Amino acid sequence: MRRVYLDYNATAPLRDEARAAMVAAMDVVGNPSSVHAEGRQARALVEKARAQVAGALGADGAEIVFTSGATEAASLALGGRGLSCARVEHDAVRAWCADSLAVDAQGRVHPPVPEQATLQLANSETGLVQDLPAGLAVSDLTQGFGKLPFAFNWLNVQMGLISAHKLGGPKGIGAVVMTRGTELAAQIRGGGQEMGRRAGTENIVAIAGFGAAAEAAARDLANGVWEGVSVIRNILEEALDAEASKTILVGKDVQRLPNTLCLATPGWRGELQVMQMDLAGFAISAGSACSSGKLRASGVLQAMGFDDATAAGAVRVSLGPDVTREDVLRFAQAWLKEYRRVVAKGAV
Repeated sequence: MRRVYLDYNATAPLRDEARAAMVAAMDVVGNPSSVHAEGRQARALVEKARAQVAGALGADGAEIVFTSGATEAASLALGGRGLSCARVEHDAVRAWCADSLAVDAQGRVHPPVPEQATLQLANSETGLVQDLPAGLAVSDLTQGFGKLPFAFNWLNVQMGLISAHKLGGPKGIGAVVMTRGTELAAQIRGGGQEMGRRAGTENIVAIAGFGAAAEAAARDLANGVWEGVSVIRNILEEALDAEASKTILVGKDVQRLPNTLCLATPGWRGELQVMQMDLAGFAISAGSACSSGKLRASGVLQAMGFDDATAAGAVRVSLGPDVTREDVLRFAQAWLKEYRRVVAKGAV
């Protein structure tokens, strides 16, 4: 049985371009802070990747500060600022802000004072794409980067958070992108790396992989790859919607990430669905990967007004460019088989 990976929003497979860049970087001996030839070679790798990420993000002229991932990027950008946010944000963001912003039934958020708020570009569970207000303090761009056509320089946002492994780069590397001149206090101190914003010798292997992955992701986006993914997602959605009358297709009628489908079936626990599909050869998730295994209802769906039983019955299916029509139809067949069994037992 060939397994089908349908959890791209948790992490994307490593791109060939990223792997090649990382292997090459492993042979670079120098410390990027050293002034000799070997150090300058290492520094050149870091700055090349910084330019690649900025170019892919449409952030020419902005500053890119590399971190160990989007979670550290969130703490660096948000720590101590007292910003407001909504419950639909990722836990890494919510750890640093107050859940005070209202969420409507579609999952949309409208910060009354954008300069004092943080708002994600796209939600990892529902795929909902937000309309970011001008002047926003911080935006989590992690899920949208590489899947949506946007440029940081057009958003009029002070700072953005990004991660490499969501677009085919290595795990353990991310960044804060910010408009030039934005003040950012270092949380990790002890050196002058990353323009004094983040101490510690740069992870040049991961950084090189990030740069290569970002460049490749931008190329895919420009070539219409994600439009094709959207077509496949819609085929799956239609196949499930035609039979699963007791399942809610969350966000079906709003702008979403092109690869994301959120299914909520009251009475059928999301964790159980994940296990059943895993045994059938499909990898899906119940909410954000960072919250998996906690056996709790989706806070995102609860914030949107869904009851506990519906929020607890939510799963996320997120596709990638290598997922085919045959793959999703096989998944639909396997999922609907379990759905019929659950409905027959009267659980939903």
